[in-house]
Amino acid sequence: MRKKIKELYEHSTLVAKIRYSYLCLLVPFVLFLIFCFYNLWNNNRRYEDMINSSVMASQFSLDFQKDFDYETYLLIVGNKTLEESSLHDMLVEADDIVAGLEELTESQENLKRLTSVKKYLNNLETYIGRIEDNIREGNRYEDNMEIWENDVQIVTSLVGDTMSQYIYYEIRGIQESRQQYQDFFVNMIRFSIIAFTLILVLFLFLSYYIPLSITSPIRRLTQVTDQVAKGDLTVRSDVTGGVEAQVLSDSLNTMIDKINELLEQVKTEQIRLRKAEFELLQSQINPHFLYNTLDAIVWLAEAGEQKKVVSMVGSLSDFFRISLNQGQDILDVKEELQHVRSYLEIQQMRYQDILQYEICVPEELNHCQIPKITLQPLVENALYHGIKNKRGKGMIRIEGELDGEDCILLITDNGKGMTPERLEQVRKGIRNRKVRETDIYGLYNVNERIRLNFGENYGITITSTYGEGTCVTVRLPQY
Repeated sequence: MRKKIKELYEHSTLVAKIRYSYLCLLVPFVLFLIFCFYNLWNNNRRYEDMINSSVMASQFSLDFQKDFDYETYLLIVGNKTLEESSLHDMLVEADDIVAGLEELTESQENLKRLTSVKKYLNNLETYIGRIEDNIREGNRYEDNMEIWENDVQIVTSLVGDTMSQYIYYEIRGIQESRQQYQDFFVNMIRFSIIAFTLILVLFLFLSYYIPLSITSPIRRLTQVTDQVAKGDLTVRSDVTGGVEAQVLSDSLNTMIDKINELLEQVKTEQIRLRKAEFELLQSQINPHFLYNTLDAIVWLAEAGEQKKVVSMVGSLSDFFRISLNQGQDILDVKEELQHVRSYLEIQQMRYQDILQYEICVPEELNHCQIPKITLQPLVENALYHGIKNKRGKGMIRIEGELDGEDCILLITDNGKGMTPERLEQVRKGIRNRKVRETDIYGLYNVNERIRLNFGENYGITITSTYGEGTCVTVRLPQY
């Protein structure tokens, strides 16, 4: 039997082993709690019933005799009429109290005393009926006083004495219950110590054996995974014991085989993925520029501005010639500056009342490499989100400098600028792939293409002062 139990345990799942340990600990503990709570609740209920019974009986015995005798006297001497008298109500209330006491008490002797009290109350009902009949027949004062002195007062006295006995025995029962409760409490403490000791021993045993049976195969699996993590793909797992551990062992061996097969594929896919991501980002150019430019050309042609039409068409041709760049993704800074100059020439013809620009980049930066269509989205942001939101003419300036081994390009405008909150939001958007705002996504696009081509140390940064303007810094390698 013991051998079968051991085999069953060893071939159980980890979840089953944990559940077995919980059951072994919880079952005796729960049974002990149920036993304690039941006895505490039962003794407490009995104690409360006795106290409530004693309180109700005390109020009844203290008030009833005096109040009933006095109310009867007032009726006899004529201070109250039959209609004003509350004797019947007092008797009904007394019957209700006695009925309530019968439900609370568990003493057979006290139940007999309550039965006697009910008989006394019935007698009082009879005596009060005689007094009322005498009053209706002509107020026979002497007869009523005799009934009051010889019958009513005697019976109320008996009621009071009987209730006093009832209270006495109830209080004595409370004392006995209290003693039983103390005895039970002492025994429960002794039993609790014994039960706690047994549970502690069981817990110590289970806390050593069960975790060991669970962690031992996991520890062996961990050793294998550590070797795999260090690059040793020749190791294999031979763990046995426990259903999950065996499944994990087989799965780990299969995974190591798959890793060997997929390593080269992953490297190839990573290269393709970066290239595809770059091409995707580069393809996301805003088509509204072409639409707006053609619309402006049509407007100038209708106005007879042939020279401006020729100039704008030439700038547009240069813009898209450099954009295509014969399918090449990287070009020189000199060509990128010509591309953005064509863009600014076109925009200046459209917004000649509000736009000025300057390009001041040293010739020593002309041969630095830059992803194509890098500066144009930055200039477009400066125009549409800076200059156009400002009153009066605005200035966009493109400057360059060398910073050690890096090439720095600065796109500055004196437009509306950004509040600190908006600036922080834009900076987060540049780093966040999930950004949805079009203007921030353009900045993210530019930054990501630079990083994909040249590494994590390159990209764009942005500074801005509300009401003064914005500056975007493009950092590129000098090669």
